[in-house]
Amino acid sequence: MAHLELRPKQRVSSFRKLAIGSWGAAYDPTVYGTLTVRMDRALAYMDAFQRSTGLRLTVTHLVLKALAEALRRCPDANAVLRFHRIYLRQRITVSALLRSADAASGWAPVRVVDADRLGLRDLVLALDAAHEDARVRQGFRWVEKVPAPLMRLFTSGVSFLAVTLNLDLGRFGLPRDAFGAAVVTDVGELGLDSAYLPLVPFTRVPVFLAPGAVRDTPVVEEGKVVVGKVMSLNASIDHRFIDGFHAGVLANTLKELLEDPEAAFGPPDAAASGG
Repeated sequence: MAHLELRPKQRVSSFRKLAIGSWGAAYDPTVYGTLTVRMDRALAYMDAFQRSTGLRLTVTHLVLKALAEALRRCPDANAVLRFHRIYLRQRITVSALLRSADAASGWAPVRVVDADRLGLRDLVLALDAAHEDARVRQGFRWVEKVPAPLMRLFTSGVSFLAVTLNLDLGRFGLPRDAFGAAVVTDVGELGLDSAYLPLVPFTRVPVFLAPGAVRDTPVVEEGKVVVGKVMSLNASIDHRFIDGFHAGVLANTLKELLEDPEAAFGPPDAAASGG
């Protein structure tokens, strides 16, 4: 069974071919960008959702859901590179780096498969269940057994087998598609307004998104300056196959959905029921 469900992209622009040929690793072609979004409606929506369900809806949940929809609207960004050729993913998997309750365990990637098809309630339950699942934590403990001098060779080898050759390594205890097409890390939890995450080469993820802390700032409404709640979305993207057009689709979708989640996902009670 293949590791990922993929199909080769048939038409590739001249620029894309030049970009793929110009850079050999994901850390070379990184492009950084920041999008500022209003969060007043999102904060009210999160409170209403929790009152309706008893489930805690966080910025991470909302951003993951919005990002999954953005990837659905821009399938060219939902891709991987194999043998210098672009392959489009057939499913939308996104992941979040979440802090463990055990401080010594640090951060761990928790993925959500088919995130575009899940209602908000199901996405919250899926992410929270995966975060609590001991098997998720155990899946990454193989890293602790690898000697430090061999780590780079090991991660490169795993990446080659799992993505380049598209082999399922689940039989060896390694998570299937451990990172998906995009990774979200809420640096706002750390008190940071902005931070740019590095593209980690072995993950083969083209989009790393870091929501910052929600903060008060002057905004203009109907010609008057008022205090509004805003948040920075800080992105690191792989320019080998995501260009300005793709980034624009992703950014506009994120802004649309996060600034008015009720219009995007329905009333909190409807979203809570899985709509």
